[in-house]
Amino acid sequence: MERTRAWGAITALFTLAACGGQATESPAPPPGVSVSLNQWRSDEAAHELEVSVRNDGDAPVRFLDVQLVTGSFATLPPTRVDSTLGRTPRTDLRIPYGEARCDPATIPPVRPAVVVANVQAGEGPAHRVEFPVRHPDPLLAGLVKAECGAYLLRLAADVTFGDTWTRAGRTLRGVLLVTRKRGAEPVTIDELGGTTHYDMRPLSGRSRPVAVLEAGTPRLEIPVEVTPARCDWHAFAEAKKAYLFPIYGRVGAGERRYLIATPPAPVQRTFLSYAEDVCGVGG
Repeated sequence: MERTRAWGAITALFTLAACGGQATESPAPPPGVSVSLNQWRSDEAAHELEVSVRNDGDAPVRFLDVQLVTGSFATLPPTRVDSTLGRTPRTDLRIPYGEARCDPATIPPVRPAVVVANVQAGEGPAHRVEFPVRHPDPLLAGLVKAECGAYLLRLAADVTFGDTWTRAGRTLRGVLLVTRKRGAEPVTIDELGGTTHYDMRPLSGRSRPVAVLEAGTPRLEIPVEVTPARCDWHAFAEAKKAYLFPIYGRVGAGERRYLIATPPAPVQRTFLSYAEDVCGVGG
């Protein structure tokens, strides 16, 4: 037993010597500093979120870079933020997050997450820290449900915008294309959602369902009309989510889910030109 203890002590000494006489620092956060995750509406289109830092300590803490690490999303490289935070109830550090890791059969449960950061507390050296994130985190759980729900829906069928859009009075008309990708079950389009800038309605006036891609049918066209949801110029100048249209649907008798359909750039330009003309805000 004494020989084992002695060997352990010698091993520890060699380890310290190999590290220049300094023990490896703990990844624990500085005292009084914690993080939570949030997301503003403007973050959604850019696939970003906010690492909200709370500092109840007396020493300022400098965040050099920040990274979200979780099994639910692909890990991206650390984001350089270089922000020094004194005592604060909440300061947001915006970072991107990776693509959701989805299952082709079901929506997976959200997995534990940590925020990894290189920080400098007071006058001390910068070092790597792992901040715990509460589990299950409601924001991450919601993002997994939304992104993996869209993934499952798109495995069966995709929804895209047609290329041709024409004016009809004060509306713009065209079609949505529902294209089967795999399987033979019916795909029901329950509802067409609008965006911050545009409303979209089926010309049929139907809702829940709007239309059904019948079993074995490869493709379906849904005639729709688009109108401006708002007409102030400030809205068009801040059009981060103007073209992210939620489309709600289900495969067979499955759960209702939604995907985001985005018109291609030429169609977006058509929408904008039409809205500027109707609203009288162009020029």
